[in-house]
Amino acid sequence: MYTVFSTFDVPEHKADEVVSIYRNRSKMVDTAPGFIDFMLLQNDKRKGELTVQLIFDSKENYLNWVRSEDFKKIHDLEKKYPDRELAAIVPKVTQYKIVAR
Repeated sequence: MYTVFSTFDVPEHKADEVVSIYRNRSKMVDTAPGFIDFMLLQNDKRKGELTVQLIFDSKENYLNWVRSEDFKKIHDLEKKYPDRELAAIVPKVTQYKIVAR
């Protein structure tokens, strides 16, 4: 299995808005081959620190998702988000091979 974390900081007063966006996400990734799970994590002490976690059955399927048209559509929408401050956020992405459970 393979997991990817995308961590980003938003102003704390906008954290609830961003959480709401993710709660109402398109779910396009959910139908990608090899997709297992999606989670949005919120730092317990710093409300504005959010992490998206994706889990795929393999690195290959994750990379296929990243190269897909649906991935491009989702990320193009993010770039067009009306709140320029939120649209400009660049997450720190880390990728891991899951070696034990």
